[in-house]
Amino acid sequence: MIEKNLTVIEHIDEIRKRLMIIVVFFVVAVVGSFFLAKPLIQFLQYDGEARNITLNAFNVLDPIMIYVKVIVFIAFIIISPVLMYQLWAFISPGLHETERKATRNYIPFTFLLFVGGIAFSYFVLLPYVLKFMMNLSSELDITQTIGIDEYFSFLFQILIPFGFIFQLPIVLLFLTRLGILNPKTLVKVRKYAYFVLFVIAAFITPPDLFSHLFVTVPLFALYELSIFISRFGYRKYLKAEQQRQAEEEQAEQQRIFEEVKAHQQRQIEEVQARLEQQKDEQY
Repeated sequence: MIEKNLTVIEHIDEIRKRLMIIVVFFVVAVVGSFFLAKPLIQFLQYDGEARNITLNAFNVLDPIMIYVKVIVFIAFIIISPVLMYQLWAFISPGLHETERKATRNYIPFTFLLFVGGIAFSYFVLLPYVLKFMMNLSSELDITQTIGIDEYFSFLFQILIPFGFIFQLPIVLLFLTRLGILNPKTLVKVRKYAYFVLFVIAAFITPPDLFSHLFVTVPLFALYELSIFISRFGYRKYLKAEQQRQAEEEQAEQQRIFEEVKAHQQRQIEEVQARLEQQKDEQY
């Protein structure tokens, strides 16, 4: 019981240590993001379809709120590799040595896929969404008065989810590398996965067929890519399992050999002891 309580306390201390490291890196990233926020805000205001939109501040605090949101957004992107590493470092003691080495190598690709998802949603999806909304407003004879806080909130609602959606290949590769999933299962549930991705695309795209397909097809391709990549991860898992089983069998054989050897040694010592005792009795 005491050992269990100590284990829980050790886990809490480990979480606290990881969180402190994340907080320190986040504060440093916030300081650095302070100098990057203004150029990024100006770029987002006048790039692409956004240049045709007049952004308004409906609240005195809107400018500073936008500034803070962009700073936090940049800081989150900067420290995302640190977040991934701290998460890996927390769960790595429960993994085998080969699994630790393999999953640690996924961290850079996690960051690249997150940035890739944000880039896809900004450069590919966002222009079509803005263009569709502006055309719809013109057809309905509606004059849009868009607040800058609402615009940036809408922007983040599109960018951030795609950053996480693009983690799908790494997540499935990680699960197959641990043996939790296998490529056959992913193929078997493909139609259900397609349905979920179809629904996700419906929520984040305008209600027109072209825009929906423009997002759905890349998501389907992302899932197929995940299946393809998971095959390599699962092969490595099977290879590691075979090696682990071979090592366990070898260790078991070695243990049995040592036990037999020790038993034989004891028998020899007992025989020698009897012989010595017989000699002493003769004299």
